[in-house]
Amino acid sequence: MIEVKNEQELQRMRAAGKVTAAVLKLMTELVKPGVSTLDLDKAAEETIRSFGATPLFLGYYGFPGSICASVNEEVVHGIPKKDRILKSGDIISIDTGARLDGFCSDAAVTLGVGNVSEEAQKLMDVTKKSLYKAIGQIKPGRRLGDAQHAVETFAMQHNMGVVRDYCGHGIGRNMHEEPSIPNFGKPGTGPVLEAGMTLAIEPMLTAGSYKVRELDDGWTVVTLDGSYAAHFEHTVAVTANGSEILTAFE
Repeated sequence: MIEVKNEQELQRMRAAGKVTAAVLKLMTELVKPGVSTLDLDKAAEETIRSFGATPLFLGYYGFPGSICASVNEEVVHGIPKKDRILKSGDIISIDTGARLDGFCSDAAVTLGVGNVSEEAQKLMDVTKKSLYKAIGQIKPGRRLGDAQHAVETFAMQHNMGVVRDYCGHGIGRNMHEEPSIPNFGKPGTGPVLEAGMTLAIEPMLTAGSYKVRELDDGWTVVTLDGSYAAHFEHTVAVTANGSEILTAFE
């Protein structure tokens, strides 16, 4: 069952969303050559706690970080490390979330480090645009499959791989709620959207094959062919007139 939030609950989700947005905005300023992914994690945790919130990811099934820091061929769930130093040409996907006053927010961005290749830049641009294509389909009365289809068709138009093993999700009192939101699907299928639903929509695209595997650390997911991957995500509320991005920071 997909939970529908009332206005008071949406206000609390907006507040949680502002925390996650602040972290991602900070990440856009801190990501540069020579910075370690652990440095980024520490800055993220400090920012989250400065709002009186708690890091949503830290300790989740034992995850050791406040952010997932996934570099280059890493798709999601990269563990922040002191010895993972960013260098020019890398791309890094930073996924983070916060819990505040009983409600959660979750968002991700992929950033280029220094000078990146045209291929890497295109991957990031297409992935980000696919997120907004999906959000454009979010409105009462539409089917969730319309948003899923929007990601898939836009990605395929640009010859990008659509990761199929991981997906978006409902969000609210818990990070992961119903429904699951794959980045592929048929229009006119899936649950009918209602005002008050809150969703974490998160395209994960690759510059090559969509196939992925998990590393021995039990967390980090990488592309099977070693191609670069990008990940963008927002927490979105369905409103009477369409949708509202709760984690916007640009």
